[in-house]
Amino acid sequence: MDNQAMKNIAEAVFAEHDMVIAATRGQLLDEIVRLGALFAHAVKNGNCIFFMGNGGSAADSQHLAAEFVGRFQKERRGLPAIALSTDTSILTAVGNDYGFDAVFARQVEALAKAGDVVVGLSTSGNSPNVVKALQAAKAAGAVAVGMTGRSGGKMAAICDLCIMVPADVTARIQEAHALIGHIACQLVDGEAGGV
Repeated sequence: MDNQAMKNIAEAVFAEHDMVIAATRGQLLDEIVRLGALFAHAVKNGNCIFFMGNGGSAADSQHLAAEFVGRFQKERRGLPAIALSTDTSILTAVGNDYGFDAVFARQVEALAKAGDVVVGLSTSGNSPNVVKALQAAKAAGAVAVGMTGRSGGKMAAICDLCIMVPADVTARIQEAHALIGHIACQLVDGEAGGV
């Protein structure tokens, strides 16, 4: 592939990205603000935010949890957030004993309580282990949040709030999820003030 062909591909990716972000802004702004408010309310009341996903969505979950525990843009105390994809002993023990579909649900059952927010990231909205964990969150009285692609999949019917990025390409959905997460972090920084 020559340089111009590679440049054309890169330009097409930028164009697709811009289109998805513009559509996300146009269609989901209220839901994104609601997400920020849910997060701010939880941390102000001493509750925890749990994030989970598979593959790239697991990495995004870890990234977002780190923004709360560390800091986003302003100095403040660490805020309670946990990525459920990080404890390999739990993941392998639960996966071995109960099956991979239970790796997040078992943690939610053990850790989540009323007032917490449990966020599942799945571009399809159908990841069985994320779906089961969101069901466990509801059973625990926690707020169930989904971040998905266009259809919302099974998560759309389960979640208290399901943010469905208007896209079908996994990479574009994940890029929008990162932006949505950063906006929510900034809203928490502004709302949580000196917490």
